[in-house]
Amino acid sequence: TVARAAAEAAGEVAVDPAARTRDVLTAAAAAAREALAATPQQLRVLADAGVVDAGGRGFSVVLDAAETALTGRVPPSVRTGLGSHQIPVPVLPPRPAADVGGAGASGGDLSEDGPSYEVMYLLDAPAERVPTLRETLAGLGDSLVVVGDEPLWNVHVHVDDVGAAIEAGIEAGRPHRIRVTHFAEQVAEQRAATAPRSGRAVVTVAAGPGLAALFTEAGAVVVEGGPGRRPSTGELLEAITGCGAQEVVVLPNDPDSMRVAQVAAHTAQQDLGVRVVVVPTSAQVQGLAALAVHEPGRAFDADVVEMTATARHARHGAVTIAARTAMTMAGPCEPGDVLGVVEGDFAVVGSELDAVAAQVAERLLGGGGELVTVVSGAEDVDGAMAQRLAAWVEEHRPHVDVVVYEGGQERYPLLLAVE
Repeated sequence: TVARAAAEAAGEVAVDPAARTRDVLTAAAAAAREALAATPQQLRVLADAGVVDAGGRGFSVVLDAAETALTGRVPPSVRTGLGSHQIPVPVLPPRPAADVGGAGASGGDLSEDGPSYEVMYLLDAPAERVPTLRETLAGLGDSLVVVGDEPLWNVHVHVDDVGAAIEAGIEAGRPHRIRVTHFAEQVAEQRAATAPRSGRAVVTVAAGPGLAALFTEAGAVVVEGGPGRRPSTGELLEAITGCGAQEVVVLPNDPDSMRVAQVAAHTAQQDLGVRVVVVPTSAQVQGLAALAVHEPGRAFDADVVEMTATARHARHGAVTIAARTAMTMAGPCEPGDVLGVVEGDFAVVGSELDAVAAQVAERLLGGGGELVTVVSGAEDVDGAMAQRLAAWVEEHRPHVDVVVYEGGQERYPLLLAVE
């Protein structure tokens, strides 16, 4: 139906002597998208699975690519309300499975009472062995498709016994490029995508167990991160979609995590219609400051503005140990030197942890401030270094409040923020 609609639309335009190739393809691509959106109404298996027809989708992708190549425009997404596409699809009345023709008409696709696994593989085998293979696989499950020609066949079947399906291929010939999909995972994803969403949530990246505990206590959904363990787009997307909220604020808390957070946010908005904003927090302590002013009862935009402003006004620093010889903004350093970081730049090079920490605090407090937050890292045993810095601030800036947390982050014995 998708190909037919595209062909008819192309034919109507092509009869015009003034029509150009791009006009014909643009019309065909638009008709294909419209027909694709209607495929769940034509086959109940598609509606039950929450998907459009795969072959029609592939055909539409080819036409869309041709349209883009010839016109420079990116065609709009197919809007069906299913998966990553978005307009309502009418709910079909129940009808017997016998009314749905073709392989897989049992209706077991993506349902809890159907086969648990999808098995696909390519098979090198002589033609005379294929009928026996089909008979064996048909007895194991449903949605059976064996297509091709000697010597290469494409095998697809839904089964509970994955091993038996692969063994049947081995008996017939040589299976390769084997792929197994567990339907339970797809069912869970489908439910998450279609479940009603409400409320607001904050998703934040935490660089250590102590920081993760602080964020969790404040009500945030935590994704593990930090130096050498930056979260992937998939991990952040899973947290955004899995929290069940309609409005989500993301705190990446790291410059390198900013981009993946933005991609995950864009994907969630496009696929699920979730409203997502990434607050540009480039440090863990900025995330703590932003989360401290988060107020779910406020309007979403007002809450985002308040969190963003607070994060930007939180001047941040850190203390770390040089791992190699390098040239920094503060001069050369050697392995083992203590480095003080101010607003993301190496600003101090020294030999004593306490002295460098005090210099970083002094620089951050140079522009004023009412509250100093000190977060101890994994290398700060029992938080002793953090407590010594807190005592230094209380002595030299008696009118400034100090709060100390155990963060457990790697590579940075101390993180600091001044608000």
